[in-house]
Amino acid sequence: MGRFHRHDDGTVHSHEHDHGDHSHYDTGAQRAEVLEEIFTENDVRADFNRAAFDNNGIRALNLMSSPGSGKTTVLQATLDELAGELAIGVIEGDIATDLDAAKLSGRGAQVSLLNTSNGFGGECHLDAPMVNRALPGLDLPNLDLVIIENVGNLVCPAEFDVGEHAKAMVYSVTEGEDKPLKYPVMFRAVDLVLLNKIDLVPYLDVDVDAYIAHVRQVNPAATVLPISARTGTGMTAWFGWLRRFADGTVTA
Repeated sequence: MGRFHRHDDGTVHSHEHDHGDHSHYDTGAQRAEVLEEIFTENDVRADFNRAAFDNNGIRALNLMSSPGSGKTTVLQATLDELAGELAIGVIEGDIATDLDAAKLSGRGAQVSLLNTSNGFGGECHLDAPMVNRALPGLDLPNLDLVIIENVGNLVCPAEFDVGEHAKAMVYSVTEGEDKPLKYPVMFRAVDLVLLNKIDLVPYLDVDVDAYIAHVRQVNPAATVLPISARTGTGMTAWFGWLRRFADGTVTA
């Protein structure tokens, strides 16, 4: 089966594996056409979502990461700090369960759960139609900021515009310094990288400067903030960035 990805100009490109002379595998062009249609429909719905946010004076952030990076822990600390100051809505994306949504509940934010499970395993990312289905779970006229917690995955989420005004990601020091080089599409797509779990640096053989250098190699323009969501180290800088983003001072 071919592999597909979308370039920065919006075109879809296929990479066909060599399976020998088997004509039934020669479907790259047709599949690329289908993928282009999917992306086109996604982008139409993303514009609709963005208009809904704009019409209600909301700034929307697409927060992405691999599984286990600490994204939900970052959000817990964020809501504890800012939910009394900003009216925040969270669209909580997970393949299954409400475990993360439950961790965020009771922290002063509106939470709309979005499970991608479809009976065949579930989608590995959120797309614009999914986010659109989650919007009725939020009282948009009374919100300042919506954070979309995407499904944990370092590949697919970066390729789908969901109507956000900016993209951010949580990247843990436990994942290895090579991740920006191995998953450049994700790191290239984001405006902000939170380098999480730096409290573990004394116990790991890691060089924080090397992590940051690899992010810069792929995305020189991204803001990189070393943090520990568990201990609070560096979180003040993240809270400040989010405040500026919410009031429109920070733009993608």
